[in-house]
Amino acid sequence: MRQKIDIAEVESATKIRAKYLRALENEEFGLLPGNTFVKTFMRTYAEYLGLDAQLLIEEYRVDYEPRGEGDVQPMVSRPSKRQERRRPRASRGPPGPGTAILVVVVVVLVIFVVLGLTGGNDKAPGGAGATTAKQAKKKPARTKRKPAAKPTPTSVRLHIVPTSATYLCVDRGLGKAVVYQGTTSSPQTFKGKRLRVNIGNAGTVRVFNNGKRVRLPSGATIIGYEFTPTRSRPLPPGVRRPCA
Repeated sequence: MRQKIDIAEVESATKIRAKYLRALENEEFGLLPGNTFVKTFMRTYAEYLGLDAQLLIEEYRVDYEPRGEGDVQPMVSRPSKRQERRRPRASRGPPGPGTAILVVVVVVLVIFVVLGLTGGNDKAPGGAGATTAKQAKKKPARTKRKPAAKPTPTSVRLHIVPTSATYLCVDRGLGKAVVYQGTTSSPQTFKGKRLRVNIGNAGTVRVFNNGKRVRLPSGATIIGYEFTPTRSRPLPPGVRRPCA
């Protein structure tokens, strides 16, 4: 770079490939074919640039070249691993009684394992094994929750639905003020602790006490009824009906 020489010019002049020249510059000596090529390329490159080639090579040897490389090692014939494996081993005596017993035990265990595997495969799909699996998959039965008991009503909600124009009279008990009196064809709702009603045409109305329908006598025309939170009953004979 100081001499403003392009790497392509060096490659053309030294016949050293550019990638090897860059490896020398970056000290990436592992990219070169070997130590001999490193030193040869380094010497040629240094001489082209006018540097001290011997000094660079010595620095390379000290810092990067493995120790002892280049020294001629005495050739000592060593037996290969295959030859070592093929060496005859020392002959051993006959196996003792303990070895024979161990072999018998192992053989028996293997027989039991094989019988267990084949016996398990012979089970029919509907056998005990399948039944046990089905039982394991069954989910525990859910306990049915009993519906909570409805609280006992403490007041009367009287709902009267006429199917045609009907006379109605409603009070809260004998001797008390009248709540409603008149002829109507529209549904009417009344509330109280206790209610009494006088119906002019019982065959044309439907009566509900706290949501439960009250069955009126069939064929009845003029009737009187008394309603409490838990009971609906006709007014006894001789008791004066509302507005009567």
